[in-house]
Amino acid sequence: MRIQPRQEILDIWRATVRSCWQNGEWRWGGRSGSNSISDAEQLLTLLLPATKVPVLTVDDPDRTDEEVLDALSSVGGAIEIPRRLVDVMTDYFVRYTDDTGTPVFSGGGYLNTVDGGPDLTEEQRSLDIVDSFAVSVTLTLATIGFVKVYRGSTQRRDLLARLDALEAMASTRLSAAMVGLLRSFSTSVFTATGEYGVRLCDMVNQDAVPRRELVAALRERLQDTMASLRSVLIGSGRVTEDLDNSEMLFECGWSWGIIAGAEEVPTTEPIGRQREGSAENAPSLYFTVIAMDSIEDLNSERTRLLGLLNEEQQRLSRALQVRWELTRTYWAMVATFDNRRRWPIEDVPWRTTDGDRTDYHTLQVTSLAVKGLLASGRGADEELGRIAAVLVELAQRARITRRASPGEPGLLVHAPGKRVTLTDQTSKPIMTWNVSEFSTVLLQRATTVAGLLSNARQRSELLELADEVWDHLLLRRIPDGQHAGLWDHVGGAFPGLATVPEAPSWYLTERVVQALVSAGQLLWDRPFPRAGRLAAYAQDLIDEAEYLFDRELMRGTFAGTTMQRSMRSIRSSLRQAQLLVDDRPGTAAALANSVLLLLNDVATVQLKASEGM
Repeated sequence: MRIQPRQEILDIWRATVRSCWQNGEWRWGGRSGSNSISDAEQLLTLLLPATKVPVLTVDDPDRTDEEVLDALSSVGGAIEIPRRLVDVMTDYFVRYTDDTGTPVFSGGGYLNTVDGGPDLTEEQRSLDIVDSFAVSVTLTLATIGFVKVYRGSTQRRDLLARLDALEAMASTRLSAAMVGLLRSFSTSVFTATGEYGVRLCDMVNQDAVPRRELVAALRERLQDTMASLRSVLIGSGRVTEDLDNSEMLFECGWSWGIIAGAEEVPTTEPIGRQREGSAENAPSLYFTVIAMDSIEDLNSERTRLLGLLNEEQQRLSRALQVRWELTRTYWAMVATFDNRRRWPIEDVPWRTTDGDRTDYHTLQVTSLAVKGLLASGRGADEELGRIAAVLVELAQRARITRRASPGEPGLLVHAPGKRVTLTDQTSKPIMTWNVSEFSTVLLQRATTVAGLLSNARQRSELLELADEVWDHLLLRRIPDGQHAGLWDHVGGAFPGLATVPEAPSWYLTERVVQALVSAGQLLWDRPFPRAGRLAAYAQDLIDEAEYLFDRELMRGTFAGTTMQRSMRSIRSSLRQAQLLVDDRPGTAAALANSVLLLLNDVATVQLKASEGM
């Protein structure tokens, strides 16, 4: 992999500090102004790698790496950096808490008018958005983890008091975000003969099976999911329609905001007022994937090891986990529904039940499909290889790995991006939301799937795709000025498509950082995939070396101090080779080869000695 995640993150940190840290203060806001989502993304550009990548931590001054200190030198030294980050984090939580103590989850400048519609009112811009709930989960977990580690490196009472206050604010916002996600979950039930049902069947039916037969097969595959939906009792998403009717189908996931009429979630957490909802009870693929990824953070190993959730938050997390599993099962089944010809996800582009069709939907469904394949035990190289082939096709169609011509439809996923329509409870469009993250999501999907492949060649091919996507993203960095090195200048990759922006997009910059963290975890956390033939070859070498070594021991070859030292070295090398043969067969083979050469030298010396006698 040509991408160097650690170095690239450090370069982004330098650019972020140059852009945001002015006259000893943090400056909020980007291309879309300042809002609860953009400002969280701006902060996560620093905080996400610092809390997820061990070599980039800044929460323990004694362990901060010299290159990290160099990248953040404008902020201060090893002592000042975490203290000033505490001030910045505290400022964020204060800014997005209203006078009643209720956390604010509005979209602000990220929300746009519908075509031909009136300007948005302040009330509309202040509506709670699932994207804000999701990014708040990631930000608050990072903040609480940062505080827990940093607290152990200071004894100053004033600083400990500030850390306690910061942790309390982050915990309250985390609880409020979890409640918001529970009230934004959607289960949409419809008849198989209605327009939604017909579109779902058309997407799934790759073999032209009679519709009645297809509906029966879908319902059979989703039988457990339909039964489990009845356990959704708090928040939104409760099924009131008769799913036992053989003509009924459904889909589940997250809407764009709190569902209209969603009940309040009982909780002992001091989250303030639970606002009324206004979103249609219909899942959105974009917001579903965003919510799913944040819920995974709630159940991550780091969250468990650091004890980031209190008892009430663990209860809310379990409720969200139920919805996560239902959604994963549903979308994975639909995406990989058994057909002789192909999976539905391989029929690009994906078509949603509301009639929308775009390559971006296909890219989002790949995430849900991979989660489902792994959970169901179907995540073998053959199945994951099919997902990888879809990613390769999507990169070509988006002209990331193919030459682009001006005006091509495939460029629209980059600029202006996919426009998601936000509808009210009557299905009336009230706002829109622009999504321009195609390239960063593709990079993250490619590295994620590559890390799951056990076939070294398939993994290398997918990492080559990731390198090509990264080369494309490098062209989209802002080229000069105060914000140089940040994103997003689409015209850098596609000349004429957009002018150089005056401010950075924290939306895309944070997603670039996410993708780099994912690529880094591929290197830091996951072993190189076992190469079957190489491992077998290495084991054969080890077996021969052990046999020859045992034979020399029987002959008494290793008498004397020098030979005893050689014996211990050979034994140590063989032991190490055996330990490495599964995870690093090439290294194990090299060790075995060195032992065989040494044993050959020993045998040669013994032969010459016997001939001399």
